[in-house]
Amino acid sequence: MQQPPWRRPPPPPTAKSQAPTATTIHDLRDDLLREIFLRLPSLPSLVRAALTCRAFLAAVRSSPAFRRRFRSLHPPPLLGFFFESIGSDIASFSPLRRRSDPDAAAAVRGGDVCLTRLPYNDDALPGWKIEKIRGGCLLLLNWSAQQLAVYNPLTRALDLLPMPPDEILRSGCVGELSYMDFFLLCPDEVLSPPSPFRVVSLFHDSSRVRASVFSSGTREWLVLPWSEAAPAQPSGVEDWLLCGAEASGGLYFAHAEQAYMVVLDTTTLQYSLLDLPEHLEGAGHLYMIGETKDGELCIVSVGGFTLHIWYRRAWNNAGDEMWMLDSVIPLEMEILEATEIPEDEIGMLRLKVYAVLDGIVYMFTIEEEPSAPSWFLSFCLETGELEKLFRRTFDNLVFPYFMPWPSLLVGHDMGT
Repeated sequence: MQQPPWRRPPPPPTAKSQAPTATTIHDLRDDLLREIFLRLPSLPSLVRAALTCRAFLAAVRSSPAFRRRFRSLHPPPLLGFFFESIGSDIASFSPLRRRSDPDAAAAVRGGDVCLTRLPYNDDALPGWKIEKIRGGCLLLLNWSAQQLAVYNPLTRALDLLPMPPDEILRSGCVGELSYMDFFLLCPDEVLSPPSPFRVVSLFHDSSRVRASVFSSGTREWLVLPWSEAAPAQPSGVEDWLLCGAEASGGLYFAHAEQAYMVVLDTTTLQYSLLDLPEHLEGAGHLYMIGETKDGELCIVSVGGFTLHIWYRRAWNNAGDEMWMLDSVIPLEMEILEATEIPEDEIGMLRLKVYAVLDGIVYMFTIEEEPSAPSWFLSFCLETGELEKLFRRTFDNLVFPYFMPWPSLLVGHDMGT
């Protein structure tokens, strides 16, 4: 007997009537994943996201183009500052405390900012001193132990280097050989030993400069020829060249009394001379050479609480370049407002620039009394924004520390 329709079992569901399966982020293609990652706020946030699963990590590691885009949108975050103090045997670190980026704070907490992996010897004092910071690595020098070190505090990767060969450096020297500076040169994307890097040491005699270059690939120092004699040296001054700065593919060393700089091209390893604005002659402590966000060479000089920004520009149809004053930026009122320094005390302070990196001017207020705390500030050349960073005392040198692009986000061949 045929059952009534209301008693018959329902027909089995067809493919069209089945509910669609929900799509998750794991179902997205790599190109869509990377578009999402571009919208993350910072590099530390990208690291956290990429380490969520193998698919996310592979999407980042497999695309150099994505990494270039991410870096253009999100510059390496400033994590804090290393401070060298007179009489200390190791640098101290002051983190930049920003509540808006807890991932950056987590990166600092996970790193060795106390530099505990550096070799310690009671007989080798004063100990390790920071020479330069580049690509998230510290270049350190221990004169007593006659040793150099390249150290990444975030990965704890340590590479110990020998000092340059003194007997070769001194060959052909006229007068005393004076130490000038050490520099760390590395790829922009990642520096974490055993990734390739170079260390350049600079020395000078009474009129010439000599460089030696250490390659992490050969593990040897290459001593370059002496430069030509400089056109003028200060009479009776042993250190006629000041400590240098790296910018736009060159190492720049200002003459202590004359209006020019000695330049070493980091690609060709050739020396040249570059003029300075005449009014900066002998005023090396009043200006800093650096580069803009786009890599353009610039000079930032200070007069009172006013910044003067200079660029190299063509001044004739032949394309000859000279330093041209681009802008004059008074900051006294903005600094008073940001720091709440009493207006009647501003006259006891002066402003000093210590770095110009990627279009950001790093500076601090300083008093005649060395134990007085200073305000550390930054100024963006592109936006004109002044930012108050923190306040603390210091008596020697300060180095901004930026988070490097981690090697774990880069393919094994450094190009994928």
